Amino acid sequence: MKRAFKYRFYPTDAQAVELSRTFGCVRKVYNLALAARTEGWVLRQERVNYNATSTMLTAWKKTEELAYLNDVSSVPLQQALRHLQTAFTHFFARRAQYPRFKSRKKSRKSAEYTTSAFRFRDGRLTLAKMAEPLDIVWSRPLPEGVAPSTVTVSQDSAGRWYVSLLCEDPSVKPLPAAETAVGVDAGLDHLLTLSTGEKITNPRHERRDRTRLAKAQRQLARKVKGDGANRAKARQKVARIHARIADRRRDNLHKITTRLVRENQTIVIEDLTVRNLLKNGTLARAVSDAAWSEFRSLLDYKAQWYGREVIAVDRWFPSSKLCSACGSLQGKMPLHVRTWTCGCGATHDRDVNAARNILAAGLAVSACGAGVRPQRSSPGGQSAMKQEPLRREPWESPSFHEGEEVKLPASP
Repeated sequence: MKRAFKYRFYPTDAQAVELSRTFGCVRKVYNLALAARTEGWVLRQERVNYNATSTMLTAWKKTEELAYLNDVSSVPLQQALRHLQTAFTHFFARRAQYPRFKSRKKSRKSAEYTTSAFRFRDGRLTLAKMAEPLDIVWSRPLPEGVAPSTVTVSQDSAGRWYVSLLCEDPSVKPLPAAETAVGVDAGLDHLLTLSTGEKITNPRHERRDRTRLAKAQRQLARKVKGDGANRAKARQKVARIHARIADRRRDNLHKITTRLVRENQTIVIEDLTVRNLLKNGTLARAVSDAAWSEFRSLLDYKAQWYGREVIAVDRWFPSSKLCSACGSLQGKMPLHVRTWTCGCGATHDRDVNAARNILAAGLAVSACGAGVRPQRSSPGGQSAMKQEPLRREPWESPSFHEGEEVKLPASP
């Protein structure tokens, strides 16, 4: 199983300059290739593939205007073209939207090196075009006897440098089968409520640093917009606070998901539409801080690693209003109602009852393929799990005709 190990490192001044130059060249090549592929289809109905853009890259390096591309390693530039090809593959398979141009200020700064562009010996990593190895903080050891196949260097918005080593990890293998299953109900008062009755506290990481963040943002707002050093320092201060919040949140979610995967064979969750929940102006900040989407993604890949099963119950399933004892469906139940009593005499905690119903619905699906909406169907008779249609560019429309004027995306 391939696994990435991410470490922080501290480059020298010369290394920082070289890596920053590489990031800029990678972004430039990606944007040039995207523009060429877009224009080729719009103007000539021609599909430009990876091989064609690779030939273009050779020609670009020979021009006087782009001669600076020869100053950096060629491998990250080729990898940028491969990443663009992957983006188009996902687009044509309708798994993603049309690729966008990379921005100098907003896009992630990264460069990927393959085995021909780095040397890894005795725990020392040296990249192409560099004389000295990187000063890496080895916070955890790599698997014994393995060597990285790909190295990705990146810099976040807070100015921190990271290196990610992709290795074959023999320790990632299915865990012994367990007989336990758990239902998970996500919330805000408590981050997660389990069908066992356990409630996991919501740390509210953003609220803890809200005062510091507000002060830093006020200082940034007072700076004159431009490329001044003072504004850059103020912006980085805000980014550091955001990074601190995100690091704590991610660490907590890693611990929770690892525990759930280790202790349970089947984990049943609710298929929440976080994008729609963020439209609620009152709860948007709290929902963002809870990071339910990140929890779902961490749980999915860890379950896949260790041979566990994750079942997502449809978002329209009335888990809170359904009595887990007798199965009767209650009427309207506002969010402020945290405890309620059913006609059968059972008194329920709203979140624990929801988690138990989610577990029961998920196990029914796993055992006999039963539906997860026994009490209610989605509007229009369509499945609520159906994806929203992706936005298509004009030249991807069946009604588009050659020669028709189309406004191309602007390159930054």
